[in-house]
Amino acid sequence: MTDEATSDTDAPRAPWHARVLTIFPDMFPGSLGVSLVGQALENEIWQLDCVDIRDFGLTKHRTVDDTPAGGGAGMVMRADVLAAAIDHAREDMPDVPLIYMSPRGRPLTQARVRELSAGPGAILLAGRFEGIDQRVIDARGLEEISIGDYVLSGGELAAMVLIDACVRLLPGVLGANASLDEESFESGLLEYPQYTRPREWEGHTIPDVLLSGDHKRMAAWRRAEAERLTRERRPDLLADVPRTTPEK
Repeated sequence: MTDEATSDTDAPRAPWHARVLTIFPDMFPGSLGVSLVGQALENEIWQLDCVDIRDFGLTKHRTVDDTPAGGGAGMVMRADVLAAAIDHAREDMPDVPLIYMSPRGRPLTQARVRELSAGPGAILLAGRFEGIDQRVIDARGLEEISIGDYVLSGGELAAMVLIDACVRLLPGVLGANASLDEESFESGLLEYPQYTRPREWEGHTIPDVLLSGDHKRMAAWRRAEAERLTRERRPDLLADVPRTTPEK
């Protein structure tokens, strides 16, 4: 081995790659093309492309859906059409997670976001209509993820949410790792309240402890406030978080 040889850890990381399967590819990049995430896309820290599901549709009308078996309202996206689109999308990305954005999926968590952002990327299926044929979910091993207990017109906006959450954690996107560490959910708690100038506004003042210069007291106050907000708004998060007692 020569002195010029480098280890795998020295090699630059390949751009994180998001690929979205959708019947509306013109929706992208959308909000992903602006601000810091958009700048990171321009700087090739990550990359984005879309697969138009209609390219795999049937007949000259590029049909992608059909009536639900057993009857019912709406239409269902066909397994054969989706499988063809998925198989095409995976040809050069065989080892990345394959995710279906679905309101019945497991809730998206910051822990799952960190796992995804640490990997090479993800293929995201954005469904439409009444959903997709269960057989393609089973046959292609789709991971179902939900961004909340509500229903959207399609999975494209949900895919954007997941991508944004992952991209902002990539090295070089936000720049301040300390601020990432203190965000909501990173410690299992909601984030503490934030303040800035002016010191007094409409009769409301910044808490004195934040102006004290005592970093130990400030850290204790922030932890206590994070616990208070979490207890009030998301008590379900507290089960695995040890409670601390703020110092006086």
